[in-house]
Amino acid sequence: MKEKRLNKAHFVLVHGIGGGGWCWYKIRCLMENSNYRVTFIDLKGAGIDQTNPNTILSFEDYNKPLIDFLSSLDDNEKGAPDLSEFGEFGDVYDVGFGLGQDHPPTTLIFKKELQRKIIYQLSPREDSTLAAMLFRPGPIQALTSAQFKEGENTEKVPRIYIKTTQDNVMKPEQQDAMIKRWPPSKVYVLESDHSPFFSAPFSLFGLLVKAAISAGCN
Repeated sequence: MKEKRLNKAHFVLVHGIGGGGWCWYKIRCLMENSNYRVTFIDLKGAGIDQTNPNTILSFEDYNKPLIDFLSSLDDNEKGAPDLSEFGEFGDVYDVGFGLGQDHPPTTLIFKKELQRKIIYQLSPREDSTLAAMLFRPGPIQALTSAQFKEGENTEKVPRIYIKTTQDNVMKPEQQDAMIKRWPPSKVYVLESDHSPFFSAPFSLFGLLVKAAISAGCN
């Protein structure tokens, strides 16, 4: 059994802003029950990482736990995570100014009373309740300073995009614009809200396995 598992794809799943590795608990059960290897990363200041998110001011610092983990893998295991996109500032957020009111915001979080309506509207009530208990402010300054430089390694790892058709954070037309700007090798469509790991875990699991197989992983 252990030998079979070593030949399967290794999934490294990364949460969105305010979340943590806990977001993927349903997918973890499905993957481990199917004998896949899976790792869940808490980015800096997220999940059980105790770093104050107001002190995380760069994209590199925020992603350090992920980069450290990927760097520790064998060369034949390395891959690229599919990072979530985030919404814009607005009335739906509570904003933190860890450096003072005369500096740009350092953190944001969806207002508690709007979280279910915007992020989890199709998800089971117990999952949105759990999320409301665990959701944390995210280091927005680190994200707004992110830069992705084009280079010879940009297309080295095949990318797929899973379009969430009922997403209230990233509207379908916004997702289409992202896809057009940087076309992935494959686009899958999922009838879900912004949190398919809660609202459509079986379908999401199936697409992740399908994507891994099409990329040449067993």
